[in-house]
Amino acid sequence: MMLNRILFVVLIQLSLSFACVEAQSYFPPSTPGVWDTISPARLGWCNERIDSLYQLLAVNNTKAFILLKDGKIVLEKYFNNHTPSSLWYWASAGKSLTSFVVGLAQQDGYLSIDDQTSKYLGPAWTNCTPEQESKIKIRNQLTMTTGLDDAVSEPDCTVSSCLQYKDDAGNRWAYHNAAYTLLDQVIENATGKTFNQYINLRIKTITGMDGQFIKQGYNNVFFSTARSMARYGLLILNRGAWNQQQILMDQAYFNNMISTSQNLNLSYGYLWWLNGKSTYMIPQTQFVFRGSLNPNAPADMFAALGKNGQFINVIPSQNMVWIRMGEAPDNSLVPFTFNDDIWALINSLKCNTSSTHESQNTGSELYVTPNPSSHELYILGENDIKNLKYQIFDHLGRKISEGSYYNQIDISNLPKGYYSILVSNMNHSLPFRFVKI
Repeated sequence: MMLNRILFVVLIQLSLSFACVEAQSYFPPSTPGVWDTISPARLGWCNERIDSLYQLLAVNNTKAFILLKDGKIVLEKYFNNHTPSSLWYWASAGKSLTSFVVGLAQQDGYLSIDDQTSKYLGPAWTNCTPEQESKIKIRNQLTMTTGLDDAVSEPDCTVSSCLQYKDDAGNRWAYHNAAYTLLDQVIENATGKTFNQYINLRIKTITGMDGQFIKQGYNNVFFSTARSMARYGLLILNRGAWNQQQILMDQAYFNNMISTSQNLNLSYGYLWWLNGKSTYMIPQTQFVFRGSLNPNAPADMFAALGKNGQFINVIPSQNMVWIRMGEAPDNSLVPFTFNDDIWALINSLKCNTSSTHESQNTGSELYVTPNPSSHELYILGENDIKNLKYQIFDHLGRKISEGSYYNQIDISNLPKGYYSILVSNMNHSLPFRFVKI
C-alpha cells in the first residue's frame, strides 16, 4: 500500500514538472534587484502606446505596475514616490494567497476543506444554532457560501455576535470578509504555527517573496513590495511550482481553486475571480450580471482583486502575469472596472493593432451608457425603449430610485460610488452596474 502511494506521488511530481517546463522556464533568483527582462520591442509593442498605458496608470493613483512575459519583466513602472523597496497592502488580493495556503495545509495533512469549521474554531464561533453552524465547512469559507449575513453593521467583525445566520451554508453567495478572515485562525489552529510562520516556511523561503500579514482591526492584510506580488503571480502561473520545485502538488485542489466553485457565482473560485464565464456576481449585491467579469481580458484570465485597485492578473494562454498596486482609481469603489480599463490598453500595445479596443458583447439586448457617468444615463439597444422601467440600487442592495425610462435617467444627485440598475420590460429584466463619478 505504501509503495503504491510513493509511486503515485512520484508520477504526479514528474507529470507536473514536465507541464511546468513547457509553460515556464525562467524564475528570478532571490538576489534583490536581479530579474531578467524582455524588451517590449521584441513583443512588437510601441513606445507611444506604452506611454498611454503609463499615463492611464499615473492619473489613476497607481503606485506600481509590473508585467511579466515568460517570467521575465517587460514593463515595470513606479509612480508617486513609490519605489521597488516600498511596501504596500494587497487588500482583498491577499485572499488569493490565503486560498493557496489552505491548499498547502490540506496537502500537508493538517486539515480537509470538507471539515466543519467548528473543528478548528470550536463550537459557537458564530451566532447560529449548533445545527446551522455545523453545516459551515472550510470549503464554504473559500467559496463565500457560509450563509452568514454580510449586511450586518460591521461585516468585517469576526466575533461570534457579528456572525449571524442568513441562510444554510451553500445556498447563498455573498462576499463576506469576516468569514474569510477566520480562515487564518483555522490554519493556525490546524498547523500549530502562526499564519506568517507557515507562509514563511512553505512559500516565502522558496520563492524569495517578502512581506507579511499584519492585523488591522478585524482584518489581516498582506503587505509586500510590488516584485513580491509579481513573484506570487508567477508561482500561480506555474500551477504552484517554483524553479522545478513543486510547492503545491495537489493539482486537483489547484484546478478547483481557479475554476467555478459553486453554481451561484460562476466567476468565483476559491477566493480567486474568474474571467470568461457567462455570468458573474460582485460584492454587496445579489444581482447576477450577464457576460464576462472583464470583457477586455482573455477568457482564461483569473485574478486577485483588492480594494482600491490591488490587482494580480494571471493569463495562462499568454504565459503572462501583471500586477498593479495603488490608491483608489478615479475614486471608484469598483476595482474590476479599472482592471478592465487597463486591459483595453494592454490589448492595443502592439504596433500593428488598432489603438481602440471594442469590448465584447455581453449578449444583452440592452446596455447602459455612459459608464462611468457624472450626470445622466441612457438605455440603448432596443427599438422601443419607451416601455422600459428601471430601479436603481446602492452598493448595499437598497433601492434608492425607480421610474419609467423616457430620454435619460438623471443621476446628478447621487453620491459618487457604485450602483446597480435593473432595467425591465414586459418580457424580462436585466441588471447592469454603473459608477457615478
